[in-house]
Amino acid sequence: MATPAKNTICLWYDGDAEGAARFYAETFPDSSVGAVHRAPGDFPAGKKGDVLTVEFTVMGVPCLGLNGGPAVKHNWAFSFQVATVDQAETDRYWNAIVGNGGEESACGWCKDKWGVSWQITPIALTEAVTDPDTAAAKRAFDAMMQMKKIDISAIEAAHRG
Repeated sequence: MATPAKNTICLWYDGDAEGAARFYAETFPDSSVGAVHRAPGDFPAGKKGDVLTVEFTVMGVPCLGLNGGPAVKHNWAFSFQVATVDQAETDRYWNAIVGNGGEESACGWCKDKWGVSWQITPIALTEAVTDPDTAAAKRAFDAMMQMKKIDISAIEAAHRG
């Protein structure tokens, strides 16, 4: 058995941890599915032989998917933040998540069909809203507050004034 990472994010799923892991591995670079572990006995959310946990990596971050059942739901308190380099990358990730049964939210946030929150955050947005020129930063921030998926050209235009 390989030595586990010292710190792994554990995500609770209602029976489809393996499907989520495979979607992430197909969608994001430096992502993969590792071991799939089956339950050695019955458990509250399943039966002996059902997938219990899935080891996977999302953009280099080690994760464990636990098929814990319907009792625990994901919420906005945890999200993956993905820094994108251009509009094409922003669109690709956003569309993959939302177009696969997910849902849009505000300011670059969306949820996948399993309820996990994602922030698809262009580097240009982060740079604009953290600009030492507070007036320029506020213009970019105000523009972001009106968006769902981030439009980099609109952020840059607002930043310039």
